[in-house]
Amino acid sequence: MGKSDSSKMNILTGGRAAQSAQPSRKKKPNSMNAMSRSNTARFVAPRVKTEMLQIIAFLEELSDELEDVEDLSAPNPNLRMTLLLLRGHLEGRVITATALIGASRVPYATANRRLKEMLDAGLIEQRPRTKTGKSFSMHPSEILIDQWSQLSSRVGRSVVSRFGAKQNLGETEDYYFGESYMDAKSIPPLQLLSEPLKLAGGLRVLVHGDPTFMVMNNLKRQFEHSIGTQIHQRAFSIDRLHDEAVRNADRKASRYDVIAVDLPWVGEFAERGVLMPLDEAMDIASVDPADFHTAGWKAAHWGGKPYGLPAQTTPELLFYRKDMLSAAGLEPPATTDALLAAAKALHDPQRGRHGIAWNAARGTALGHTVLMTLADFGQPILDLPPDAGGFATSHLADRRYNVTIDTEAGLRAAEFLVQLLEYSPPDILSMSWYERVRPYAAGRVAMAYGYTLLAPYFELDEDSPANGQTGYLPHPAGPGANQIAPVGGYIMGIPANLSPDRVPAAVEALRVFTSPEAQKLYVQNGSRTNPRYSVGADPDVRCLSPIFEAVDAMSWRDELQFWPRPPVPEINEIIQICGEEFHDMLRGVTAPSETLRRAEERADAVIKKHRST
Repeated sequence: MGKSDSSKMNILTGGRAAQSAQPSRKKKPNSMNAMSRSNTARFVAPRVKTEMLQIIAFLEELSDELEDVEDLSAPNPNLRMTLLLLRGHLEGRVITATALIGASRVPYATANRRLKEMLDAGLIEQRPRTKTGKSFSMHPSEILIDQWSQLSSRVGRSVVSRFGAKQNLGETEDYYFGESYMDAKSIPPLQLLSEPLKLAGGLRVLVHGDPTFMVMNNLKRQFEHSIGTQIHQRAFSIDRLHDEAVRNADRKASRYDVIAVDLPWVGEFAERGVLMPLDEAMDIASVDPADFHTAGWKAAHWGGKPYGLPAQTTPELLFYRKDMLSAAGLEPPATTDALLAAAKALHDPQRGRHGIAWNAARGTALGHTVLMTLADFGQPILDLPPDAGGFATSHLADRRYNVTIDTEAGLRAAEFLVQLLEYSPPDILSMSWYERVRPYAAGRVAMAYGYTLLAPYFELDEDSPANGQTGYLPHPAGPGANQIAPVGGYIMGIPANLSPDRVPAAVEALRVFTSPEAQKLYVQNGSRTNPRYSVGADPDVRCLSPIFEAVDAMSWRDELQFWPRPPVPEINEIIQICGEEFHDMLRGVTAPSETLRRAEERADAVIKKHRST
């Protein structure tokens, strides 16, 4: 369990998990962090601040009620002190150690010990109140604020879903963050910066050549008008993008001001110094982290630090033809067995129709499918510890993990892929990202696994048989596993070797590109990805596609998960290995059991090699 998980457990349970946490690392001082520490409260977005205060009041009242029933509950000193600390922070009041101890409702010695544990865990900061340094005020650390803002959102949604919503949890029309979707205000158009960015030669951006970033390129003139300088954008395929970002890191000075990064690369790019930790360049609270989908925001972190802002949060879903399933008397498949049955029933190659399409091309494409299919059967690719909703990833920077491919769940996943092959198009073993969705859009495939960013291929094509007839589901689950929607997409970050004089302008550009106003603009011009809750709640956005309501419902149910592709430095090589070994299996060269053994041996060798260097 990583530090943040231990700290969170300590806060919520009042236990002593913080004693085992490592002391927080001291940051290099810089003017931005100094400003953030002295005036953090004013950088919390107003909506988030209001919500956090509401949750604090709710938990204070709930604690009072529970503690009044003495035989059932004892005071939780960690929670009590945390509530006072955060309330003081948000309301701009000075909180002392004496005040925290008094709020704990436990004996002085116990409260003092718990307070020290929270200080050691990096959850609380002390600041001198006088020149002598003998008196201190107490403040929540950035770690605690980030955890609490996300927790506030989750508690608020949970309370509403249990007690306040008119509809059930799966129907998110009424509420988000405890607010009404029906009363949600439309996000305003993209505005001009108060001062144009001053960048010699203009802003240089490196991105992936997918539909969302191409929408951004089509809107280049509008963004140039907004930020006040020219934009030079280069777009590459996924493998070339990775290689170019790595080459750029080896240059004396970066050729790009902002780069797009696939989520699984975050750990590698952090360890190799490709990306700059964003908290060293900007005030993170100013971008309203709680507004980002939780899975997408967590995926942007490595070792507790954010290395980019979510630009695309695009879960992989099951697209299915509602009309075809209805005509066959079939329900949308929630399990892998039901999926195979539906694929078999809808597979009619003599009439040019096939059951399902998916990523099965050798290498990177199939490798991603393997990791996600393992997850469908409840098996992460690494030995991750179980966590609420799936598996924990916050500890990965410790590099204490091993490969888990050759398991019973892995065998079931491999056999499932072999069965799926039977109801797939004849060219399935060469199908990758776009090839799997094009035949679906053309009506030649009844179901397809695909990222939401690929939905424009049929949603924006009035001649597509799938237009208006597509339903969206999380991945069907194997026996004993839960349905999840593996989160993909990109963050946008700042190269670590960017010239210091260009960093402030790059930060401002990053804010603009990932802002709610920009994200809404992308959607209005054809994108079907969205990293922010507020954009998904916008009435102008929700009327454009049912995909946003579907994804929001999955987020509410904790089905959006990024652990299927953990962002460790070795993940690219592991994906490639799986894509090679499983391709041989699907071609009939190796048996499933042999495939699993070979893939695990090769992946294990990669991890050992990285640890020795």
